[in-house]
Amino acid sequence: MWWTELKSALGQRFNVQGVASSLEVFTKDKDLIVPHISVPDLRYIDWDELKRRGFEGVVFDKDNTITAPYSLGLWAPLESSIHHCKSVFRNNVAIFSNSAGLHEYDPDGKISMLLERTIGIKVIRHSW
Repeated sequence: MWWTELKSALGQRFNVQGVASSLEVFTKDKDLIVPHISVPDLRYIDWDELKRRGFEGVVFDKDNTITAPYSLGLWAPLESSIHHCKSVFRNNVAIFSNSAGLHEYDPDGKISMLLERTIGIKVIRHSW
């Protein structure tokens, strides 16, 4: 039991699988890790322009991107931008998180379902 709790706590601070995946991408396809745009936060993204340029959807990280860590509500200053993103990309918006949706930390999907109801964005369920 203590190991699960320790992994849960560390998983929010250090993502071993994420680091390993990043290294793999870096060695195989460096273009995927080079930022193609840099903005202070999501409010500066022109969602209509992304759609016009051929983007078909958006996948957000949860903690420290659209919510505060462990929060289930959108960070208030981003609400307008997120709502506009959802109106542009409709059902092609999702959250991929190392907390909500990760089977190890959300085995019954309760956190995912609550987040989906609260924010209105589908959470991708995964096990790494």
